[in-house]
Amino acid sequence: MEKIQALTSENGVVIFTKSTCCLCYAVTVLFQELRVNPVAYEIDQDPEGWEIEKALLKQGCSSPPVPAVFIGGKLVGSTNEVMSLHLSGSLIPLLKPYQSLS
Repeated sequence: MEKIQALTSENGVVIFTKSTCCLCYAVTVLFQELRVNPVAYEIDQDPEGWEIEKALLKQGCSSPPVPAVFIGGKLVGSTNEVMSLHLSGSLIPLLKPYQSLS
């Protein structure tokens, strides 16, 4: 879907979320604590949200497809994948180009 492609190619870190999803919130806060300001795109606030959700599933997101985390235009995965990367020490190197200095 063009909207996913545009958002992920124009922004370093994008998280597709839903406003009522606690795991989406947790992943977004984790990134903020790591000094990254991701674009959090709430698909439940978009009239095409259902189409975005189907497109995320087709790209390989698990069900439910949110949070769907993209770093550098590439799909990283959902909460499990992000937390696994963080616990193994592999997440911060991926985020380094997108971290703020303050």
